[in-house]
Amino acid sequence: MLNITQAEKKDIPLIRKLALIAFPETYKDILSPEQIEYMLDWMYSEKSLNEQFDNGHIYHIGQHDGKACAYTSVEKQAPDLWHLQKIYILPEYQHKGIGKLMFEHAINFIKKTSQEAKRIELNVNRYNSAKTFYEKMGMHVATSGDFNIGNGYFMNDYIMELEIR
Repeated sequence: MLNITQAEKKDIPLIRKLALIAFPETYKDILSPEQIEYMLDWMYSEKSLNEQFDNGHIYHIGQHDGKACAYTSVEKQAPDLWHLQKIYILPEYQHKGIGKLMFEHAINFIKKTSQEAKRIELNVNRYNSAKTFYEKMGMHVATSGDFNIGNGYFMNDYIMELEIR
C-alpha cells in the first residue's frame, strides 16, 4: 500500500534523507562522484530546499507500509505548463510500481490544481535508463540540451513532455 502526501517545510530533513540515498544511486554510473556531491548540495541543501518551497515547488512523499520511499516535486512554470522537477524512488522500492504511482499522482495533482494545465515537462539525463520509464508513461522527447549548472558541470538532458487533459 502506498500513501502519498503533500510535503511541508518541516519535511525537508526527510526529503534530504531520501535524496542522499536515491540521487547518488541513480547517477553513480552516469556522473562523477564530484558532480553528484555538487548537485546534492545545489539541489538538496536545507537552504536550497527552503528556497524551492518558497518559489512554488510542491513536494509529495510516498510511504510504503509507513516507510518513506519516494518523492516528487512539481512546479508551475506557465499557466498551461508544469515541470516535474524531481521523481526519485529508493533503490529497494524500484521496479515495484511505486514510480508509476508517484508519476500518476503528480499528473493528477496538477490536473486538480490547475484547470489550464495542458503540458508537463521534465528533464532526464540522456544516459539515464529512466527515459524508457517516462516513455511508458506516455512522454516523448521534445528537445535536448546541455545546461550549465556551475562549477564546470553540465546537465546533459532530454526534455520530455506529456500533453495532459
